[in-house]
Amino acid sequence: MSLKLLLDEDSQAKYLVNLLRVAGHDVVTVNESSLGGLPDVAVLDFARQKRRIVLTRNCNDFLKLHRLNSNHAGILAVYQSPDKAKNMSYQGIVKAIANLEMAGYELENQFVILNQWNWN
Repeated sequence: MSLKLLLDEDSQAKYLVNLLRVAGHDVVTVNESSLGGLPDVAVLDFARQKRRIVLTRNCNDFLKLHRLNSNHAGILAVYQSPDKAKNMSYQGIVKAIANLEMAGYELENQFVILNQWNWN
């Protein structure tokens, strides 16, 4: 199964984009969509219009937007720790998305903490 993803500004590293594309996902970034520098609400509105799932590390702001209006294709939130060793690698993000897919988890209208899906 391929997900239609929109990668937020904080998550659009070329290596991650390439890993997700190799895994079969339809990936566009905020910069590719001419959304760079725009407020998070504009990013989420674009994702709604294009039926794309947002992948972000800006968890708190997108959680607030989700609570205001949960009508979206989904938000995948990657929480960061002050301890860099605890943060998800790019490979871990791709694996967590694969775990979500294997579980058949419905992403529409959901705010998903991707860190909880990071296992082998």
